Formats: sequence, C-alpha cells, structure tokens
Amino acid sequence: MRDPSHGRAPDARCAGGDDPPRGPGRRAVLRATPALALPAIARAQAPWPDRPVRLIVPFPPGSATDTFARGLAEPLGREIGGTLVIENRAGGNGVVGTGAGARAAPDGYTLLIYSTSAASVNPHTMRQVPYDPARDFAPIGLAAEMPYLLVVSAGNPARSMAAFADRLRAGGEAATFSHGNSASLIAINLLGRMLGAPVRPIPYRGGPEALTDVMAGRIDATFTDPAAGLAQIAAGRLRALGVTTAGRFPLVPDVPPLSDTVPGYEVTVWYGLAAPAGTPAPILSRAGAALRRALDDRGLVGRLAVQGYVPRPMDAAAFGDFLRAEFDLWGERVRLAGIRPE
Repeated sequence: MRDPSHGRAPDARCAGGDDPPRGPGRRAVLRATPALALPAIARAQAPWPDRPVRLIVPFPPGSATDTFARGLAEPLGREIGGTLVIENRAGGNGVVGTGAGARAAPDGYTLLIYSTSAASVNPHTMRQVPYDPARDFAPIGLAAEMPYLLVVSAGNPARSMAAFADRLRAGGEAATFSHGNSASLIAINLLGRMLGAPVRPIPYRGGPEALTDVMAGRIDATFTDPAAGLAQIAAGRLRALGVTTAGRFPLVPDVPPLSDTVPGYEVTVWYGLAAPAGTPAPILSRAGAALRRALDDRGLVGRLAVQGYVPRPMDAAAFGDFLRAEFDLWGERVRLAGIRPE
C-alpha cells in the first residue's frame, strides 16, 4: 500500500498541523516587525466572511460533483452568513481543481468540494499528483454519498445485467466503457475483474460527456450518477442494468443491485468539504457547523434525494478518520482492479 505522502518532502509551510519551528517570542516579533505582524493579527480577528467565499469544484458543469455543489451552495452560504461563488476547475480526473485548492491561501476564502476521486483514488492510480491528500487539506465535514447506475443505450440488446455479463464473458472484442472520473474507472475495472471478462475503459473529460456517447451507441456502457442518468432513462435514451449499492436503492427500486449478478460488488462515492491546510481553526469550526445545519434543511435534503444523493453529515474529526479509511479501501480496490499507477 502506498503511503499518502508519496515520498514527498515535508512542506516548508508546516502543512497538516505540524508544530512550526520555535522562534523569537511574540513580543519580540511585534517589536521587530510591526508592519508585518499587526496586519496578520488584524486579519485573524476580522469577522468571517466579509467577502464572497470561493468554492472550487474540481469537475465540469453538469457533473455529479458540480450538481451536488450547486445544490449545497445557497443553503451553506446562508448558514455561513456569506456568499459562495462556485469555480469549476476541471481536468485530470479532479487533479487540476484539487491542486488549486491545495495551493490556495489558507484564509477561509477558498473551500473545496473534496470527493472520492481526488482524495481516495487518484493517489493510487497516478504516479504523481500535485497535492498530498493527507497533509494539504483541512477536513471540514462529510456531506453526502451516492451510488452509480450501470447504463447502456436503449438500443443495446442486453436487457438485464445477467444478459450483459454473458456478452462480456463471450470473448471477442472487449466491451467499451466510458468514464469521467477515477472512481468510475475503478468501478469499470473492478466489474471486469469480478466477472472474469475483458473491458476497455475510455476516458472522458467528465460524466456528462461520457454519457453522451453511450446514448449515441458509440460506447457500450458507463457508470453514471443518478442525477444525470435518470432523466435519460425516463426519456427512453438509456437502460439501467443495475445499481452499485449492496441492496436496492430507494430512488430506483425497480433496478436490481449489480451484486445480484456479481456477488460482493458494491461501489459508492462520497462528497465532503475541505479547506487548504493551515486555515484558522475557528473558521473551520464555523464552516463545519454551517455544513451540518445546511444538511438539516428539509428542502435541500429533498432536492438531493431526487438526484440520488444521500446526506451523510459527519464532523471534521470523524471525516478525517473516514478519509484515512477510504484511502485504504480504494487502494485495495485499485489493486483488485489490476490498475497500475501511470
């Protein structure tokens, strides 16, 4: 198992809460550098937020991460007492936006939607990522989780997962699967390994683009989020073969779990909130409390439910433990899926 630090040298800015080197006392610093020290103290004591807060979404508009963020932004901003401005920074399966979040000033004015691909999968599937998932972020809280739907075009001859599995095992050319993030890539390879059948993953910029070519019949299948897939299923453009929860999912009660055909198969993804490491503790505490209050909002919970998101509020300490466990879990899934870092 790879260590989350990936062999990187310790960050000179003492990321991850390490104690900074001891230096001269506070009074000496104030006497020696009043022009530098006093503004820093003033900033630390200023009310937060006193201007809009940037919320980085590391995936493109229309993706599951973006849909979740846009549903959360208004109630979360209301609970924080400010305005959240969404900034989509797509690319590299979440690497570009997550790296931007890691490099942002730790002043409370940049928050990040921190999710499965960026935190738990990319560090295992890529030789280098421009952030350290264990040290470059301060966890604020877990917010929600969601399963995938395995879908094919409405014109695909397979009308059930059992029929699709038979086709995959039949040999010949490997079936093509589109994917728009690292977690869905693992879901694809894991399915192929557990079925003992060849699969051919095809990368796309995001989930919406991955879905388009399945509807057009150019790609055999994809794992999609319910928010994107259900509308196309209702319109008759897609057929759902299974859901990735262990049992039936309330939003799609007529869709069987893939584990009925592939025993033990289960994949869900999650979404949380984080800030750059070094963000002041009072701001992290306020943001975490605001997130939990937002997730108590019945209107938000209802909107999330119809899109396939299941609220799962968790405070910063529990979220930190969860992140460590998920890092190990997805590392094992990467190994079982036979994926080597690239």
